Amino acid sequence: MTLSSPLLLAVGLLVTVALAWAAVVSARRRTAALAAAGVPVPGGRPAYLGIGLTIAGVGVLAIATAGPAAMVPVPRTAGTVILAIDVSNSMGADDVAPTRLAAAQRAARAFVAAQPDSVDIGVVAFERGALTTARPDADHSIALAAINRLKITGGTSLGTAITASLSAIIGKPVAVGRDGTTPDIGYWPSATIVMFSDGQNQGADVERAAAVAQRANVHIHTVGVGTTAGATVKVDGYHLQTSLEEDTLTLIAQTTGGAYHPASDTARLDGVADTIDLRLTVSDEPLPLAGGLIGLALALLTAGAALTVLRSGRVI
Repeated sequence: MTLSSPLLLAVGLLVTVALAWAAVVSARRRTAALAAAGVPVPGGRPAYLGIGLTIAGVGVLAIATAGPAAMVPVPRTAGTVILAIDVSNSMGADDVAPTRLAAAQRAARAFVAAQPDSVDIGVVAFERGALTTARPDADHSIALAAINRLKITGGTSLGTAITASLSAIIGKPVAVGRDGTTPDIGYWPSATIVMFSDGQNQGADVERAAAVAQRANVHIHTVGVGTTAGATVKVDGYHLQTSLEEDTLTLIAQTTGGAYHPASDTARLDGVADTIDLRLTVSDEPLPLAGGLIGLALALLTAGAALTVLRSGRVI
């Protein structure tokens, strides 16, 4: 059990103890006075039951004011989506206004906004290497902030993007061996990768990385950002021609059971979450107890007051 205001509990319990002490002292003085006057002293528990119930009600009320809450396991259906966004130099091309990266960021933000709270979203930025910039989380504002921070740098490795996304999903490193061996990462049907890229690849073996995802039943939906006509970008003082390579992105999607989406058709990505097999998870969530305790306190106070009135004709 947790308390939002432990200080209020301490004060309330001190008041309760003070009332109990005062009741005992008062009862002893009354008994002594009656005995000195030769008046028979009524005994037995019923004589003090009303006062006891009243003090108990004050004690319970003191606990309620401290804001107690119990941590209760709550089942929740959830899925995981990793947004893998290309930040390589070619994404600075302006064949999609204002740039390919800006267009990818816009599409990614729209995708995040369309997802329900039951989907945890993470972000992986990739070029020749890859970095998890936001781990999967139900708080979608974290993913949006990570998307907004993306900057262009380096070359492109779609294979690394896939393995880094799988690492973010399972929570430990995933890599294709130098000899081409692929790891078995288990079965993750509740996860999906959405990759935003122009499809140009200069790095690790894409097919083997996609095969790892396919065996784990992780679908990869790819979004082609750019045009087949392409544009020229300036990299280290050189002007390089770059164009959208749809074949690579289509291969990745088909291998893993996903679908390829051109940037102009990103509205259809809203349905990606519907393809996720949501898993049942259990998380501890606070259950407020103050309401129930206040009800109990009122019942005790009412019973105590009623017994006191019936016995002595006085409320206290």
